[in-house]
Amino acid sequence: MTNESAALYLVPTPLGHLGDMTQRAIDVLRQVPWVAAEDTRHTAPLLRHYGCSARLLAAHQHNEEAAAQRVVALLAAGESVALVVDAGTPGISDPGARLVARVRAAGQRIVPLPGPCAAIVALSAAGLSEAHFLFYGFLPSKSGQRAEALRELADLPYALVFYEAPHRIVEAVAALLAAFGPQRTLLLARELTKLFESIHACSLGEAQQWLLADANRQRGEFVLIVSGAPAVSASAEGGRVLRLLLDDGLPPSQAARLAHAITGAGRKGLYQEALRSQEAATSTRQS
Repeated sequence: MTNESAALYLVPTPLGHLGDMTQRAIDVLRQVPWVAAEDTRHTAPLLRHYGCSARLLAAHQHNEEAAAQRVVALLAAGESVALVVDAGTPGISDPGARLVARVRAAGQRIVPLPGPCAAIVALSAAGLSEAHFLFYGFLPSKSGQRAEALRELADLPYALVFYEAPHRIVEAVAALLAAFGPQRTLLLARELTKLFESIHACSLGEAQQWLLADANRQRGEFVLIVSGAPAVSASAEGGRVLRLLLDDGLPPSQAARLAHAITGAGRKGLYQEALRSQEAATSTRQS
């Protein structure tokens, strides 16, 4: 992997179970002369385990720009580099995205390999009915910023995927409950592929009690998946929009027409609801 074949290989590494390393990933690590690693102390034993003799260089969140410059220079000199993080796929809530961007901007070849990703592993076990999901990653650590981020996600109909650290898991679940209410489903996937792996599904209203019932349930790295916001029927949404339009002073016929156009709710029913609302308002004023 030198000269004309030089490339940056994005190599996923096991979340925990060493058997999850693909043969292609092992082959790449055995052949490249350089491995850029999030933590060289963590990666060195992994390389030894698979019989890889590549030289290591550090590429973590605090030196990613400098590491990118070094990687680009190595690629320009015809030497391939494999990029790894401590667990999972580079650039997915882990260092790597900026380095990849710099390598692409330099016109060098990038070869991504498929492999372990905690979000995908957890989603496969969630059994949620949503056809789509939104991967958020780590929420802000400050409570105010976290609450604001969750408010922006509250009405989305997609399954929401978060990562969370053990020392923040209790407060993170409390924030999810405050933002989304007690009825939505929460999947807590902990220590995936490791000895003490656990996957537990419950309502958001039950999650806090489950976590606090056993301190061991708060240990390890978490993937949290929240079911999407329940669909709002056209009639319910039409009524909500109608009330807003009436509050703004629109006459019943115009408010009903606009609410129908916006939401698809039945125009006749909306008009009748608008008339009832108008009659109720008139009656209130007269009394």
